Amino acid sequence: MNEMVDEILLSCQEELEKAYSHQKNEYLVIRAGRANPHILDKVSIDYYGVPTPIKNMASITVPEARMLVISVWDASQVKNVSKAIAMADLGVTPNDDGKVIRLTFPVLTEERRREIVKTVKKIAEDTKIASRNARRDAMAMLKDLEKEGQLSEDMRASSEDEVQKLIDAAMVKIDELCKLKEKEIMEV
Repeated sequence: MNEMVDEILLSCQEELEKAYSHQKNEYLVIRAGRANPHILDKVSIDYYGVPTPIKNMASITVPEARMLVISVWDASQVKNVSKAIAMADLGVTPNDDGKVIRLTFPVLTEERRREIVKTVKKIAEDTKIASRNARRDAMAMLKDLEKEGQLSEDMRASSEDEVQKLIDAAMVKIDELCKLKEKEIMEV
C-alpha cells in the first residue's frame, strides 16, 4: 500500500521539478539588458536539410556586456544564420561582415523593463498553475486508492498533507526564482 503512495508522491515531485525546470529555461532566454548567449537557444537554421541550433554550428562569445559575437564555423552559412536570427524577432538586428555576426543589445528603457517583468511574472504564474495541476492529480489518485479500499482515510489524509508540503515548497522556489529574475531585469 505504501509503495503506491510513495509512487504518487514521487510522480508529483517529478511534475513539480519539470515545471520549475521549465520556468528556469524560460527565464534564460529573457534578456535583462545584458547579452546572454541563451537568447539564441530557440533559434534553428536549416543546415543541409536538418534544423540545427546555432550553438551547434558556431561559437558564441560575449566581448562586451551588451554584445554577442557569433562566429559561424561554416562561412557559407553566415547569411543563413543572420537571416534566422532576424526572423526570430529577438528585438535585436544582426550585423554580419561575412565572417562574424554581431548582435548589439540596446539599453532597456524603464517601460520595456516593466513589460519584461510582466512576462517573468506570467511565466511564474504558469509554473504555479502546473504545480497546482500536479497537486490535483496526486489528490485524485489518493482518493481513488481510498475508494478502492487500498488506503485508509487516515493514510489518505496524511498523504495529502505530504503532497501539500511538496506544493508549498515548490511555490516558495517559484517565487524566489521570479523575484531574482525581476531584480536582475530592473537593475540599471
